[in-house]
Amino acid sequence: MKLQNKPISEQIDHITRSLVALESYNGTAGESRKAHYIYEIIRSFPYFQKHPDKVWMQKVPNDGIGRQNVFALLEGESAKTLLFHAHYDTVGTDDYGALQDMAHDPDFLQKFFMDYEGEDIVREDARSGNWLFGRGSLDMQSGIAVHLANLLYFSEQKELPKGNLLFLFNGDEESEHAGLIAALSELDRLKGEGFDYLAAVNTDFISPIYDGDCKRYIYTGAAGKFLPGFYIYGREAHVGDVLTSIDPTAIASKINLEINQNLDFVEKIPGEFTLPPSCLYFKDDKTAYNVQTPLSTSIYFNYFVYEKTARDVLYVMKKAAIKAVEQLEMKSREQYENYRTYHGFPERELSWHVDVLTLREYIFWLKERGLDPDPVMEEVFRRHEGVDRRTIAYKMVEALQLLDPDRTPRVIIFFAPPFLPHNYLNEENEYGKKVKDILEGCLNQISHETGEEFVVKRFFPYLADGSFLSLHEEDEDIEVITKNLPMIDDLYPVPIETIRKLNIPSINIGVYGKDGHQWTERVYKPYTFSVLPEIIQRVTKDLLNI
Repeated sequence: MKLQNKPISEQIDHITRSLVALESYNGTAGESRKAHYIYEIIRSFPYFQKHPDKVWMQKVPNDGIGRQNVFALLEGESAKTLLFHAHYDTVGTDDYGALQDMAHDPDFLQKFFMDYEGEDIVREDARSGNWLFGRGSLDMQSGIAVHLANLLYFSEQKELPKGNLLFLFNGDEESEHAGLIAALSELDRLKGEGFDYLAAVNTDFISPIYDGDCKRYIYTGAAGKFLPGFYIYGREAHVGDVLTSIDPTAIASKINLEINQNLDFVEKIPGEFTLPPSCLYFKDDKTAYNVQTPLSTSIYFNYFVYEKTARDVLYVMKKAAIKAVEQLEMKSREQYENYRTYHGFPERELSWHVDVLTLREYIFWLKERGLDPDPVMEEVFRRHEGVDRRTIAYKMVEALQLLDPDRTPRVIIFFAPPFLPHNYLNEENEYGKKVKDILEGCLNQISHETGEEFVVKRFFPYLADGSFLSLHEEDEDIEVITKNLPMIDDLYPVPIETIRKLNIPSINIGVYGKDGHQWTERVYKPYTFSVLPEIIQRVTKDLLNI
C-alpha cells in the first residue's frame, strides 16, 4: 500500500498491521529485523528520498543480538527540537497457547474472539469492528505507526516546522532499556550541535483504570523504579537440630510479607495512580536435595517511585528487614527455650541475632577490617559475564559475605539492575507551566470537537523509556544508588550526567486499548488511528511556538 494520499487513519492501520505481522520479541533477533523494517519505511517517504542523510541507525553497544536505534530528523526553522519516541520490541506469545501461531494475525484473532465465550467484553469488542487484536497491537506497534504517519504528515507540509522534529525508534523497553540508554549519547551529540530540546512525546499505551472507565489519560512524566534486593545469610543446621538454625527462608518470608503488595509503601499523591512494591524473585541457594537447612536466600522487589528518592526507598527497606529479623530472633529464642525445657536439655549459649546492613555499609565494614571488596566483585563479574545481571549482583554480594571470616548471619540490602529515574514536568517553573497549559489547551479543544474526555496526570504509572530522559535526584541520592548497586558502571551503566544534561520532559500521549501483555491485547482504532495523531500534531505546533 502506498501511504501517500491516504487518510491518516488508513496509514496508521496499515503500518500497525505490517508491524504486528513482523515478530520482534524482546531479546531476539526479531528486534534487529524490526529496526531495519522501520528504517526502510522512513526511507520510502519522499522527504527522506531527497534527504537520505536525515534517517540513520545507531548500533546499541555490546549488544549480542545486534539491536539498533532508528533516528529520523525533519529539520525546522530553529534549534527548538521535539523528540518523538517509541519502542519496537514486544513481549512473547506463550500466553496465546494453542493460538500462538496466529498471535500476529489481527483478522484471524478478531474472528476468533467474535465467538469467544471466555469474556463478554472481549467478544463485544471483537464484534464491534473497532478493535485491532494481536501481539504488539497495543504495546506498542500502533504507537510507532502513529509517529510514522505524523512524520509523513509533517514532511509533506509546504512550510518547514518551527523547529526540529526528531523521531527515535528503539528496542529493549520490555527488559533493561538498552535501546534508549544507548540513544542518550546520540541525543547528547545533537545537543552539542545546537539542538534545544523542548520535550519528548511517547505514545506508550494507556488503558481503562477500572471497569467502565472511558477517560483518555495523558501523562506529563513517568514513574521511576528501583529493584531493592536482599541477600540473606543464615546459619545452617541438620534437620535433626533445626531449632538451632537461623533459617534465611524464614527471614525472606517475613520480609516478603512485610513488603510485598503492602499498601503502606504506596506513595500517596492526590490524583495519581500509584502502585505498591511487588516481589519478583524469591529463591534459596540449594541446588540439590539434602537434610541441611538452606544457608542463604535471595529476594528482590519491584519498587515504583514517583516522588520518593533512593534514600527513602533504602530507609524503608532496611526498616522492614530490621523488623523482620528482630521478630524472628525473639520467636526463635522462645521456641528453642520451650523445646529445651520440655525435653529437659541443659542450657546452651546460642544467638539468633542477624545483622542488617546496606551494601554500602557492609563494604565500609569490610574495609575497616583491611578486606578489599573491589577485586572480589571484579572477579565475580568477569567469571559470570553474560549471565542475568541480577544473578551477577547476587553473586557479588554473596562473595563479599564470604569475606567475613566469622560468617556472621546478616541481611545485605542493595539495588539490583535496572534502575529507572522518575521523570516529571516541573510545573512550578515558568516553562513547565507553559508546557502543561499548551497541552491542556489542545486537549480541551479536541474534547469539545470530539466528545473525548481527557485527564492529565503527572506520572505514567508503569515503566517507560521516558524515565531516562530527565533526572531529578540530588547528588546525595545519586551517591546512594551508585554505592549500593554493585559495580554499577559495569553491571548497569546508566549515563547519569548525560541524562541530567539533556533534561528532556517526557509526555506520554498514548495509544488507547486494553489488555496489554495479554493474549486479548487490542488497540481501539477510532481514537488511536484518528484522534490521537491530530492531538500530537496540534501539541507539536503549539510547543514549537513557545
